[in-house]
Amino acid sequence: MRTIKSFLLADDGATAIEYALMSSLIALALVTILTNLGTRLSAEFSEVSSALK
Repeated sequence: MRTIKSFLLADDGATAIEYALMSSLIALALVTILTNLGTRLSAEFSEVSSALK
């Protein structure tokens, strides 16, 4: 009974899951931002390249 009670009161797993969720959301935000930035930079460089020709 003591083992079950300590298992139910332990929050180590919940903390690990929270950190995993936060890091995955941060990674998703970074990928989205960097993809958008890369697309904009590519368009900008193409515009500069065609202006120089």
